[in-house]
Amino acid sequence: MNDITPIATPEGRPARVRKPDWIRVRAPTSKGFNETRKLMRDLNLNTVCEEAACPNIGECWTKKHATVMILGDVCTRACAFCNVKTGMPRAVDLKEPQHVADAAAQMGLEHIVITSVDRDDLADGGASQFVKVIEALRRTTPKTTIEILTPDFRNKHEAAVEAIVTARPDVYNHNLETVPRLYPTIRPGARYYASLRLLEMVKRLDPSIFTKSGVMLGLGEERLEVHQVMDDMRSADVDFLTMGQYLQPTPRHAKVIDFVTPKAFDAYAAIARAKGFLQVASSPLTRSSYHAGEDFAQMRAAREAKLAKQAAR
Repeated sequence: MNDITPIATPEGRPARVRKPDWIRVRAPTSKGFNETRKLMRDLNLNTVCEEAACPNIGECWTKKHATVMILGDVCTRACAFCNVKTGMPRAVDLKEPQHVADAAAQMGLEHIVITSVDRDDLADGGASQFVKVIEALRRTTPKTTIEILTPDFRNKHEAAVEAIVTARPDVYNHNLETVPRLYPTIRPGARYYASLRLLEMVKRLDPSIFTKSGVMLGLGEERLEVHQVMDDMRSADVDFLTMGQYLQPTPRHAKVIDFVTPKAFDAYAAIARAKGFLQVASSPLTRSSYHAGEDFAQMRAAREAKLAKQAAR
């Protein structure tokens, strides 16, 4: 499972870790990539693709897929794995919801993913902006399915989640990110069981909304701990699990403890499917919004097949 190869400096000191072949991607250069980047700039929109240094940005932007990050590009938290800037955010952009909808229309998106930075400075954690974005998308591109990836809305998640669920996104995603044991060092501003309760609350308020959550591997988690996270998600009735390799964005972020092999990711996926998830995406390069549209279509088909099977009994 482990695959760590240090590269030595001329002095013989380990300088950095060599990525295995399966984790390397080509630098983005396509026309589609440049067109997507220009559109985001023209509409003054941020994307998690850029801010989080996603390795799939070349592929996704070439296909005119982008995950829009609302509420600015400055986060009020400083998670050890995240490359987004930390500090005091700017005021909320009132034009942002319509800009997001305009981007979806211009790109001809069938499925869009909306995420945000943590905004602990706002009374509702930014939930009202998610609602406004969903409403703008429904007005402008009513056929576009909407997936949101929200923060945990610390200390305010009940009212925040209720408001967003009432707006009825098609998919509600909130990532657990890692196993409970690693929260104090990897996700110190969050609480594992609070995040689980958030996901459970979405299903309780509206069972028709698909729920989704993800974890990063390679941070030092144990196999049985990952299995327990799967069980916890299923107890909260989570439909869709994503699992991907953690990559250290800069030297000041949490270190990669190991590179999990594609075979190990496949094994985790098989276990997750056996535990009852409707959809599982598990590979080194998997990220929350990677192939989100295709995965949503497969998840919806899986639910329909499940309901048809139950009705036939």
